[in-house]
Amino acid sequence: MTGVVVLAAVVVLATAFGLRRRRTDGAVLGASTAERLMPEDLGGPLGQRATLVQFSSAFCAPCRATRQVLDRVAGQVEGVAHYEIDAEANLELVRRLDVRRTPTTLVLDATGMVRRRAAGQPRHADVVASLGAILKRDSL
Repeated sequence: MTGVVVLAAVVVLATAFGLRRRRTDGAVLGASTAERLMPEDLGGPLGQRATLVQFSSAFCAPCRATRQVLDRVAGQVEGVAHYEIDAEANLELVRRLDVRRTPTTLVLDATGMVRRRAAGQPRHADVVASLGAILKRDSL
């Protein structure tokens, strides 16, 4: 009987974890740390208005879809740059920014300050909304 109770508890906990993960996966949230990236970190200049930074790894299938989303957004919004960083080749930066999985997307303002982040594949609309909030705030 104890085994059935333990099994039921494990199933309930795993289901709760899965539902929470599904709800938050790819959600663009406010940044938890005040970190600034410089052009040297990115390998190129910051975007004039904002920068999208994607951490990827070689065998990450969602990374390819994330790249397409971020490229499309950067092409649609003037003054926004997109950089893809290989997480495995940049471990110091990964540790500094507390990147725990790929893809991880950071949304930087014009000064390179991390304003938003998403772990997992972000939706196009969420990335656009995050940029809109940053650009609106910076224009005030």
